[in-house]
Amino acid sequence: MDTNQWLVVGLGNPGPGYAGNRHNVGNMVVSELATRLSASFKTSRSNALVAEGRVGDARFVLAKPLSFMNLSGGPTASLLKYFKVDASRLIVVHDELDIPFDTIRLKLGGGNGGHNGIRDISAALGTPDYIRVRVGIGRPPGRMDAAAYVLQNFSGAERETLPNLISDAADAVELIAAEGLTAAQLKFHTAS
Repeated sequence: MDTNQWLVVGLGNPGPGYAGNRHNVGNMVVSELATRLSASFKTSRSNALVAEGRVGDARFVLAKPLSFMNLSGGPTASLLKYFKVDASRLIVVHDELDIPFDTIRLKLGGGNGGHNGIRDISAALGTPDYIRVRVGIGRPPGRMDAAAYVLQNFSGAERETLPNLISDAADAVELIAAEGLTAAQLKFHTAS
């Protein structure tokens, strides 16, 4: 077993119709990490697309569940078991309504904040104690329903900034593996 192995799960919904949705930003970050690692995704028995690679001494298993967001727990639990990764080495990348767009927050454990993908993963693992890279998408405007908002594509103005946000989130994942959660929080939670 590799002592510095990490499972990084990017949450989203399957299929091209959802690819540009705010809810799929986790998938976008994991795709960016795969590009950096020159790794290709392959379908796994765990109902997920999986790519593997290394950065320094860290080995990454990158995953995009093929289930819908609300059913992310089964594939995540299956991947942890198959790759023999402890939940303390799980990083889940997901969209977060309660964080302003173009902001990243990192945390270990805690509640699900109404995020059904996180709720399902915590239930499937029997613990909320895993690392989350929370990618801010902001609140919906006016009285728009949150469920409708997350299933919309990013706006034109947001799409201009989105590549930097995705890159920052990928940097955060790499920094967590290299230097730990606290070092990554110091970098990404401090105003520049």
